[in-house]
Amino acid sequence: MNIVMAASEAFPFCKTGGLADVVGSLAKELAKYKGNKVILFLPHYREVNRVSTLKVVPGTFLIPVGDRLESASLSYIHWGSVLVFFISSTKYFDRAGFYRTATGDFFDNDERFIFYSRAVLESCKFIGFRPDIIHAHDWQAGLIPAYIKTVYKTDAFFTRTRSLFTIHNMAYQGQYPYSSFVKAGFHTVDYVPERFEYYGGISFLKSGIVYADFVNTVSPNYAKEVTVDEKMGFGMEGLLRQRGYTFKGIVNGLDIGVWDPETDPLIPFAYESSSPVKGKASCKQFLQNMTGLEENPLKPLVGVVSRMDYQKGLDLLPGVIEKLKDKVQFVVVGTGDAGMERAFAAVAKNNVGKAAYIDKVDEETAHKIYAGADMFLMPSRFEPCGLSQMIAMRYGTVPVVSRVGGLIDTVTGFDGRNSNADGFFILKFSEQGISDAVTYALKYFQDKRAWGILVKNGMEKDFSWSISAQRYQDLYKEIISK
Repeated sequence: MNIVMAASEAFPFCKTGGLADVVGSLAKELAKYKGNKVILFLPHYREVNRVSTLKVVPGTFLIPVGDRLESASLSYIHWGSVLVFFISSTKYFDRAGFYRTATGDFFDNDERFIFYSRAVLESCKFIGFRPDIIHAHDWQAGLIPAYIKTVYKTDAFFTRTRSLFTIHNMAYQGQYPYSSFVKAGFHTVDYVPERFEYYGGISFLKSGIVYADFVNTVSPNYAKEVTVDEKMGFGMEGLLRQRGYTFKGIVNGLDIGVWDPETDPLIPFAYESSSPVKGKASCKQFLQNMTGLEENPLKPLVGVVSRMDYQKGLDLLPGVIEKLKDKVQFVVVGTGDAGMERAFAAVAKNNVGKAAYIDKVDEETAHKIYAGADMFLMPSRFEPCGLSQMIAMRYGTVPVVSRVGGLIDTVTGFDGRNSNADGFFILKFSEQGISDAVTYALKYFQDKRAWGILVKNGMEKDFSWSISAQRYQDLYKEIISK
């Protein structure tokens, strides 16, 4: 199959969150299948210039945006068996940041991803690659399935091309005014509620849902939630119900080559699932020293690595820390909402040795948290899939998570009896409910045998991409055959 992956970010080239990890890992895994040719198209952000081995494709091509023609060019790199193309536009992508400044979203994000979406299709023609399937990810690429079914409907180059649209988070929908619909170049005959129109404007996410041949999201349980619960569906639940059997959930996987405590170069001490105790204890001591926490092997250390966002439930965590600070150490890593950042900075300042806050997110720090913490806390209001709980388990760090979305699909909660458990669920979403869940976990942290079983179960769980990638491979074939 000729497969095009279209996304606004992919690790290791450009990353703000889990989307990048998923896209990069899935592209690599799909390229392993015999007969697959995988091309990944990414915006050429300024940060990508750090990739020094890029080769330039000679020439430029034009992309219509509103009443203008914008110039695009391509550069590429062979990344294993994946060919990664970067779509260049000084106007749209040569700036600091991917989507926003410290004060808010870029004012022209609609134009930037109109340009990107059409440029993906024009790039395929420019390099002569006829895709059997275009796999578009999240709202930034949501217009691609719509273009295939409308503007490019009579283009012979895409006669056999089918599309899959993956929703990584329903909360981010790319909503813009009617003027953005006009800029995108769609015909006004399609501006009706059944197609593009969305409360007088346009939603890039809705466009993907309506026009893609198949739609999926990143866990089976989240797929159920977003069709039945308006709080989870964010206004799209009716559309997703209408998709019927052409909407499903496929749980994400992990790049186990990157996330492996036996070989991870970013953690201070390596360890394996058969005997993790000594290695984790050393990583914990290192983390306590690194963050200024009291060096105490007996005191449980709870880690958080997260975007500071209402979705993640972290607004409740400062109160939880204040309640449990004498029993548990906390280290929180993340940026985002300014109010949450200030709250965590204040908690850390007032509880030196008991709580720490790091106001940045980088790969090296994240790896050290996963390896050095005893527990990993995710009090999410909703969680499409989540990768952090999988990473934590792989590093022998027991997750304490909300009973939502993909967390239900990936964590087996401990009830005091079940020997196959690998984590704990927060049964009531509230400050007290989170405190209760951590307190319950503490009870078993003191029992080395019980805790050892939880650690072992998590570390031996198979989160590799091989299973999920096969499901995508099968889904591609199903879409193409129909």
